[in-house]
Amino acid sequence: MPNSASTTSKPQMTASADAEGPALIASALRTLEAEAGGVAALSAAMQNGLGAPFIAAVETIRNAKGRVIVSGMGKSGHVAHKIAATMASTGTPAFFVHPAEASHGDLGMVTSDDVILALSWSGETAELKNMIDYSRRFKIPLIAITAESGSTLGTAADVTLALPAAREACPHNLAPTTSSLMQLALGDALAIALLESRGFTALQFRDLHPGGRLGALLKFVRDFMHTGEPVPLMQTGALMSEAIVTMTAKGFGCVGIADGQGKLTGIITDGDLRRHMRSDLLEQKVEAIMTPKPITVRADQLASEVLEIMNSSKITALFVVEGHKTAVQKVIGIVHLHDLLRVGVA
Repeated sequence: MPNSASTTSKPQMTASADAEGPALIASALRTLEAEAGGVAALSAAMQNGLGAPFIAAVETIRNAKGRVIVSGMGKSGHVAHKIAATMASTGTPAFFVHPAEASHGDLGMVTSDDVILALSWSGETAELKNMIDYSRRFKIPLIAITAESGSTLGTAADVTLALPAAREACPHNLAPTTSSLMQLALGDALAIALLESRGFTALQFRDLHPGGRLGALLKFVRDFMHTGEPVPLMQTGALMSEAIVTMTAKGFGCVGIADGQGKLTGIITDGDLRRHMRSDLLEQKVEAIMTPKPITVRADQLASEVLEIMNSSKITALFVVEGHKTAVQKVIGIVHLHDLLRVGVA
């Protein structure tokens, strides 16, 4: 029976594999260079000929009352799936319709209020024919992404986004690689241009992404901060002996110091205790030990902002205050790095 070590050990590099390593790295670099060249060509085309139809495509989609129906076959279909998902998640209602299934009833998903975005590198994808005919029959705006503007798809479309020529990363110039990346990049460009032109906000993005780490990053501080009794807070004039008891009991590694109006005037952390360690520490007033004007956050800030503040300031806890910076900033809660971990942000 094999021992546990043999089943969990990492595979060892053989001499032949080690010798082949440089060739594999060279292959990877050639692929990356070829695909980067395709994106660079697309960028250059956007400044020389592709810009006008791109603007027309954005305006056509933005003015539509319905949704964007994205379609494509094969690798273009996989890219179309992703473009539809990106648009839908950034404020442009969209979904994918398989061109072959469209010919067997799924054309009923397309309405006269929609816009069709069809992808085909050659522009001659047979499965797209019925969708093209349907769009022309019912006057549904058709946007094409193709490398052949004179193709069946390119000439039928109301707006043709002609992709520049580019060599595939495949050594035989056959497998869709560079071309797929260029289609995807152009689809992303459309989605982001629509997002920005509509003023789509992070809060709207949050509504569409309630789950996962993105959803966690877009939570408000008020959704996970501690309030009431758990907040480690003391008034000015208190002794350090009391402050240390509060710090220990509350478990946040700090205690806030507030004046009679509840305004946060300072903070005492574990680091402050170490810096002021001396025989009379317990008899000192908290004002003598605290760090004044601590960094704070508001309840309506996003978790992503809090994470950035903690990382850049190298701190693990922040008091939550209300009120304008020039007015009384009353403490209403506290948030710890562990809270960010708990909700899936950090």
